Amino acid sequence: MPRQVADLINGEVYHICCRAVGDSVIFKNNDDYYRGIFSIYEFNDVFVKTIRDRRRSRLAEKKKENMPGLRHLASLDKRDKLVEVLTFCFMSNHMHLLVKQLKENGISKFIKKVCGGYANYFNKKYGRKGHLFNQFKAIHIENDNQLRNIVTYIHCNPISLIESGWKEKGIKDFKKVINFLKNDYRWTSLWDYEDKQNFHSVIEKDLLLRVIGAETMKKGLENWISYKSEVSRAIIDYENLFLE
Repeated sequence: MPRQVADLINGEVYHICCRAVGDSVIFKNNDDYYRGIFSIYEFNDVFVKTIRDRRRSRLAEKKKENMPGLRHLASLDKRDKLVEVLTFCFMSNHMHLLVKQLKENGISKFIKKVCGGYANYFNKKYGRKGHLFNQFKAIHIENDNQLRNIVTYIHCNPISLIESGWKEKGIKDFKKVINFLKNDYRWTSLWDYEDKQNFHSVIEKDLLLRVIGAETMKKGLENWISYKSEVSRAIIDYENLFLE
């Protein structure tokens, strides 16, 4: 189970990586990926400890909505968030998240609930026991340049599924990779930043669009994929941010 990482500061942005014990496969099919992404949405609440808690909360709010005079007070998605999820990428044996901490120890609490909740689901489904994730890792994003690079890196992570060694060798087939990321691999936040609704309720887009801009994000992604030298240079300069 992930332990608390010290010195995580409210209002600051962090790159988080949660990797499976022994690098085992923990997202085996589409249902598992949906459940993982569902978890980062549902557990992002101070008062929710389990998925059942969220369901109870929704039922209570729905009852309020149907009561005369209380309709304006009701919200089926009322929550007190621990973090803002800015970007994410789910791979078969790990997940990358870029988050802004909102509450004291918010990241640690959030990751503990997400990893613990998903482990309960996975262990029950596959007849497994024990921890599923290693301790999570967190890197503080200190400036806008780092922010641009880590967003691009997170969204480019799935390239390894179709071109192994791309980080060292560069990209062989630009069009194939672009098509894969933008049309085939849906388990990231990229599609929503491309205005293709996918998991839009999971992420908060305002911060990145304000600091980086939609067009700059797209160009950054394409530059990484297009130019071997720029990809390699970015990996060398910012490899400490990538948590691989």
